[in-house]
Amino acid sequence: MSGVNVKEETGVNEDPIKIQDVQIQFKEEIEIYEDPIDFTGETRESYIVKHEDLDLDKTFAENNIVSHQITHTGEKPYQCSQCEKYFSYRSAFIGHQRIHTVEKPYKCSQCDKAFNQKINLKSHMRTHTGEQPYQCSQCDKAFTQKINLKSHMRTHTGEQPYKCSQCDKAFSRNDALIKHKSTHTGVKPYQCSQCEKYFTNKGGFIVHQRIHTGEKPYQCSQCDQAFTHKHVLIGHQRTHTRNKPYQCNQCDKAFSYTNNLESHMRTHTGEKPYQCSHCEKSFTYKDGCIVHQRIHTGEKPYQCSQCDQAFTHKHVLIEHKRTHTGDKPYQCSQCIKAFSRSSYLIRHQRTHTGEKPYQCSKCDKAFTHKHVLIRHQRTHTGDKPYQCSQCDKAFSYSHILTSHMRTHTGEKPYQCSHCEKSFTDKGGCIVHQRIHTGDKPYQCSKCDKAFTQRSNLITHHKSHHGE
Repeated sequence: MSGVNVKEETGVNEDPIKIQDVQIQFKEEIEIYEDPIDFTGETRESYIVKHEDLDLDKTFAENNIVSHQITHTGEKPYQCSQCEKYFSYRSAFIGHQRIHTVEKPYKCSQCDKAFNQKINLKSHMRTHTGEQPYQCSQCDKAFTQKINLKSHMRTHTGEQPYKCSQCDKAFSRNDALIKHKSTHTGVKPYQCSQCEKYFTNKGGFIVHQRIHTGEKPYQCSQCDQAFTHKHVLIGHQRTHTRNKPYQCNQCDKAFSYTNNLESHMRTHTGEKPYQCSHCEKSFTYKDGCIVHQRIHTGEKPYQCSQCDQAFTHKHVLIEHKRTHTGDKPYQCSQCIKAFSRSSYLIRHQRTHTGEKPYQCSKCDKAFTHKHVLIRHQRTHTGDKPYQCSQCDKAFSYSHILTSHMRTHTGEKPYQCSHCEKSFTDKGGCIVHQRIHTGDKPYQCSKCDKAFTQRSNLITHHKSHHGE
């Protein structure tokens, strides 16, 4: 096709081409301008290189040198009459105008979606074919769109080209910068019609509305679960594939979610970015900070539907509900005992193994429970962190403070099931009930005597040692 006379073939007016009404017209066989120029992601220069055999350089030189020079001069002769945007090429100008006219001439043959640009239809078709032509050169990920590959590559390079003009923060994605800017302006243009919440971005607003509608558009193809967020579906699907693509570069741990990796990295760096607004404590995880703040606010958002108790933690509510159902899903493999909490089972299993993993650093004592070690360590430090608000007494243990507070209130919540006596603490009630039952659980290892209280056994032991 070298030396093709584009004017003769296409019937272009032989008058000199003016910059005001540039009409680039190539031969139909080149398939560039049938639907005003669609380079499908290529620049003119890359198209020329790709199709050297068509002698496009000569075509430019002979027929459209003025139009081609726009790529060098930066001239933008096409102005949109609806807004203030300018364009170098008529094709881009026509495509832009469809934003205003809402015209979408490119219809998908597989579904009912339509698009205002041919290149958008081409990208959409990959959601049907599964094609991912853009391959990352650093890892095995591939993408349907070039822009997504470009954004992904920044996770390898660390590049953050989108800089905030108000502070020193920078971002790898433009949408993250736009969202961040609202922290400076405080503008939240999207209001929920169901409640009073406002949102800085449309995406967050749309997702929020699903709380009210119950819509869960993202369906798992492996099970019957559905989700309000696409990224949650993607994360969930890894429970089926067991894929953990996010690898820690400090240890051999890997994670299904990028935010879990980010949180884990703080165990190496010691970073605790979440500061309590009520005290000086800071936390590695945002959830930890939120839960901690409930100590200050008294908030207990998890309400039991069977009784009037409420809890600060969701998992505590789940465990509490088992007191109503009697469910004990955690079965010991060594005996017939079962437990309502996994932590109870783990502790119980140590009675079989004799394991005492919690070692005191001050003496040679070891313990089966971490909280028992913490209490024991106070015998060395003398620490009494639990202060009474009514008097100057302080205690090493929270439950002793709770019992002590009843001396001020007069409350005696523990009632004997055999008589009318009641007690300020549970331990006192249990010991008292042994008067009725005759139970003597503390057996002397030297003789056949037994006692209702441990303190009495200790005193008795001294009689064997002549103390």
